[in-house]
Amino acid sequence: MPSVLPEGPGIIRDETGAQTLLGYVVDISAQDGTARCWLEIGPQHGNRHGGLHGGVISCMLDNAMGFAASLTGDEAGNTKVMTLSMTTQYMAPIREGVVVATGEVSGGGRNTMFTEGRVEDETGRVLASATGVYKRVRQ
Repeated sequence: MPSVLPEGPGIIRDETGAQTLLGYVVDISAQDGTARCWLEIGPQHGNRHGGLHGGVISCMLDNAMGFAASLTGDEAGNTKVMTLSMTTQYMAPIREGVVVATGEVSGGGRNTMFTEGRVEDETGRVLASATGVYKRVRQ
């Protein structure tokens, strides 16, 4: 995994207020149905123990899985979806570096998608995993 945030086509920056506030970058460039959220950890992302806050991890997983679900209707990720449910398991702490949340669709139908996600550090160590259910929203 690169230690710098990605650049180029398929990279989405500052699309939402939450994304701008937290500073993560969305990556839908792989064109394999996966979506990724990249974050360079800073002091603003910490919990009271100095590690990456679980809420930031959860937000990244929700976005990665949600973007993966949105790719099922539109390769550009423009299909609107909403989170119906999400479960997150935290496995290991991290204090610094770059982390990436990867989301992919594991099943579902035309309007409801089941997803899986994971957050890894620069060495590929899994820090958290999640499952989610997303519903396509009519535009």
